[in-house]
Amino acid sequence: MKIIFYTDQTYLHGGLERVMANKINYLCANTEIKIHVVTFEQKDNSPCYPMKGNISYHDLNINYYRKISFLHPKNLIKVSKHFFKLKKKIREINPDVIIVCNYEYGFYFVPLLAKKAIKIKEYHSSKHFNFLRREQNNSFIKALIYRFSDYFESKYDYLVLLTRDELNYYRSNNKIVIPNAISNLPKTTATLDQKNAISAGRIAPVKGFDKLISAWKIVAEEYPDWHLNIYGDGESNYVNTLKEQIVNLNLKDYVTIHGSTDNLEEKLLQSSMYIMSSETECFPMVLLEAMSCGLPVISFDCPNGPRNIIRNNQDGILVENNNIKVLAENINHLIANPTIRKELGKKARLNVQKYQEDNIMKTWLKIFNNKS
Repeated sequence: MKIIFYTDQTYLHGGLERVMANKINYLCANTEIKIHVVTFEQKDNSPCYPMKGNISYHDLNINYYRKISFLHPKNLIKVSKHFFKLKKKIREINPDVIIVCNYEYGFYFVPLLAKKAIKIKEYHSSKHFNFLRREQNNSFIKALIYRFSDYFESKYDYLVLLTRDELNYYRSNNKIVIPNAISNLPKTTATLDQKNAISAGRIAPVKGFDKLISAWKIVAEEYPDWHLNIYGDGESNYVNTLKEQIVNLNLKDYVTIHGSTDNLEEKLLQSSMYIMSSETECFPMVLLEAMSCGLPVISFDCPNGPRNIIRNNQDGILVENNNIKVLAENINHLIANPTIRKELGKKARLNVQKYQEDNIMKTWLKIFNNKS
């Protein structure tokens, strides 16, 4: 069997890239499947997450201008090149399965180009806000665009969604829920005695790090011996805005924005709680990783991922969405109560084991063989 994993690139740190690498490594280690990774703007970079096994890499070298819209004329002139290069590559590989990991022109191309293969579109972000905009939309043009997307979604054999909440946002009948998996449980767990809290992810407004920093201002006033570490790369303007916020709030000694790390597990093990302040999440891998390290998680109850992972007050804490004051109060609560902190962390490690790869990958293998 031959499988294409199709995406834009594999060299930038992110949840999508981590999930794809874990899946590929599992398939290479446990099956005879031949893996092809097809990208369109790898730019001669190596994958940021190691992938080992029977893998071939192909880059179409389209290289859109990513600081402007895909619909900008500078990008539109690249679309036909993208279409024909992808068409040639699919014919060359002749895959049994093709998995579309991201959302751009290839989403529309694949149903037209891979008619014999099992076609899978997997979604790594929530469609919650798009759904709300669609429900409130009165524009005829936008209505046509939504129907256009619905049509192409229906041409896939499977739309793989991460939570049952996401089922409500898609209109075709080819939906299946498969959560993300954890590739391994760390041999050790965090002691939860270190005076560090951690958050990680793409540095972008949707991750709400500005709200987390505002909450930490309240925390630092009561617990100045605790430190918040944020790991990730992202939009330079937003990174600079966050750094200015830290300076303006006099938090330079209490909050540090690091770049991305190749050893997040080590950083998690050096922390005593994980904090998520996102506006929306689908099924964040980083929560699974934090919980597998035995960290209690405090998260905004944003749509829709955290509530599908965290059992409130059992293995973590869900906070009223966007309520900075309550977020700070719950951080302070765990700082002040190490016994509660450690009990939540212990249960987090236990409860997250249901997402181990052997359990999750069984469903993937079934749909690869068209048996679900």
